[in-house]
Amino acid sequence: MIEFAVESLETPALTKAQLADLLFDQIGLNKRESKDMIDAFFDLVSQSLVEGNDVKLSGFGNFQIRTKAPRPGRNPRTGESIPIQARRVVTFHASSKLKEQIQAAAGL
Repeated sequence: MIEFAVESLETPALTKAQLADLLFDQIGLNKRESKDMIDAFFDLVSQSLVEGNDVKLSGFGNFQIRTKAPRPGRNPRTGESIPIQARRVVTFHASSKLKEQIQAAAGL
């Protein structure tokens, strides 16, 4: 398992560049291999979702494509009624293992 301190992150969010740096620091891949591996992983996940497939990462969670039906909407500034077109969206559902880890880290 790769370990890192949140305090060591430059931003409060973990970025692709920081993931590549963690692979470099803790696994021993060179920087180019680390970046390529992270890019390849996200490309595979993205392509699978674009093709309409679910992505299931055991112990982490599931990414799914959902089709949302068209519906009436409203412009919040003007109150004018506007139609919202049908669209496909990505949803993420965390695994129970990930949820437990988050709760444990929060001391709950």
